Amino acid sequence: MTASADVRATFGEIDIYLFDQLLRGRFDNRACVLDAGCGDGRNLHYLLRAGFECFGVDADAGAIDAVRRRAAHLAPAISAGNFITGTIERLPWADGSMSAVICSAVLHFSDDEAHFGRTLTEMWRVLAPGGMFFARLASNIGLERVLGERAGRRMRLPDGTERFVVDEAMLLDWTARLGAQLMDPIKTTNVQHQRCMTTWCLAKPDHARRSMASAALPTPPRQPMSSCFP
Repeated sequence: MTASADVRATFGEIDIYLFDQLLRGRFDNRACVLDAGCGDGRNLHYLLRAGFECFGVDADAGAIDAVRRRAAHLAPAISAGNFITGTIERLPWADGSMSAVICSAVLHFSDDEAHFGRTLTEMWRVLAPGGMFFARLASNIGLERVLGERAGRRMRLPDGTERFVVDEAMLLDWTARLGAQLMDPIKTTNVQHQRCMTTWCLAKPDHARRSMASAALPTPPRQPMSSCFP
């Protein structure tokens, strides 16, 4: 087996910036992980192999079938019911039920700023105090001359795609509104001036029990599903 094939067998097609979080120990004490917008589970591959209790949600039923097959192969003890077809703005899991939430290349499909806010605060709701939130999303950081200084809306990028684009001020504002702490400085990769992808990694303070009413509209009560916490 080649070195690349061995790495792929172990880690799958994991986002390289999520791999960095693994290397830095950010998942060492966070064994209950939700991948919000999980697709076929590429970012869960190693976590499933390593014995993490993984959950996933995606709007694409075919993707959920794929992640269930992946989980059945890598972690047969995990229930297929951990992976559901649905929308991120209405998650079925209880408050504070996940020790880490991954949302890679998903938030930039928001319709508008209100939709972005509902999705973000719903993920924050299920994240436990002391938990980590990891997101990769499109931004105007490094493309201000092309996209303008102000973001928080859908834009056509130089690569021809249309995305909901954030800026640094918006990410810092949401960090404060959530009562979160930046785990790393906001980092952005500029792909030859065609698009910019930003990594946003937040910690939920241990004392974070306050209501999110100031950040999002209230939602009806949910029937809690199984999670890592009683």
